[in-house]
Amino acid sequence: MKLSLGRSLLKVLKAQKKISKRIAKAVETTRSKTKRSTSRPAKPVLVETTAFGSNPGRLLMKSFVPTTRLPKKPALVVLLHGCHQTPESLDAAAGFSKLAKERGFVLLYPQQKRANNSQNCFNWFRPSAVARDRGEVRSIKQMVEHICERHRVDRSKIFVAGLSAGGALTGALVANYPSLFAGAAIIAGMPFGSARDAMSALRAMKSGAPSPPGGWGRPIAEISPETRAWPPITIWQGMEDRVVKPVNALACVAQWLEVQGIAESSGRLEEKPWGRLQSWKVSGKLKVALYSVSNMGHGLPIKKRKSVTALRSADPYVIPVEISAPAEMMRLWGLSRFRI
Repeated sequence: MKLSLGRSLLKVLKAQKKISKRIAKAVETTRSKTKRSTSRPAKPVLVETTAFGSNPGRLLMKSFVPTTRLPKKPALVVLLHGCHQTPESLDAAAGFSKLAKERGFVLLYPQQKRANNSQNCFNWFRPSAVARDRGEVRSIKQMVEHICERHRVDRSKIFVAGLSAGGALTGALVANYPSLFAGAAIIAGMPFGSARDAMSALRAMKSGAPSPPGGWGRPIAEISPETRAWPPITIWQGMEDRVVKPVNALACVAQWLEVQGIAESSGRLEEKPWGRLQSWKVSGKLKVALYSVSNMGHGLPIKKRKSVTALRSADPYVIPVEISAPAEMMRLWGLSRFRI
């Protein structure tokens, strides 16, 4: 009886020992996996390029090129961030790199340096920054040329969009290099030529700038007098924007209508669930459109997700509402889902 009890006890002890070894092994495996995952941080989505030209505007160049699902001659989308933003914060909140993967285009993010502007704003209000082949517009053109050559970009499919200061610089880029772009979106931006320094820029943002002599179209006509063909321009504005007042969006509309010789009265007004859409077409083709988004402040509109209860994105200037500017841009620019 005692012998049988001893054998049973020995079996229990051996079983416990095996279980203990298995537990220890499992814990060690978990620790090693955790160590590997923490010691190898995820690679950044955006890649910086340091040598792309003379770079008179002293900007940074970042880009995203999908490693798969890229056509032989991809389109290029240039995105200009706003003040207090970085390409990474804008991309994480708005998902442009995800769209690039899905639709097979190259993504370029010029970035401002704090050494150039303490608020990380592009210097759209400085004449030296936005004059043809000078300053920041020249730097961005050099970035575009570099990435076009490196990735065999289809030059008939180069698009540009910008938010806030980036929106104002978008207008400057199109004004200086109209043949370079196939489409543009100015989001909460300013008309070209509306300021000459930081103080006049702040006044214009808050109250609107007075129309220059000869009308809003004149600043653009003066630098591109022989241009007859302009890319389609969409202008986006939050109706509750207190940083860049909506009157500036109206000035942007007037500017691009005037430079193209389009009568304001020829536009079409549509009431939408998300706000108001005004559009101007010539021979059935969209030339200028104004998206006035209700219940939205200063920022880029993205579509609310029904499964997400939070009403804020990771970036305070990317705002969930009832319409998605990125999705609408993809539609207007013909950037559909890419299939191999």
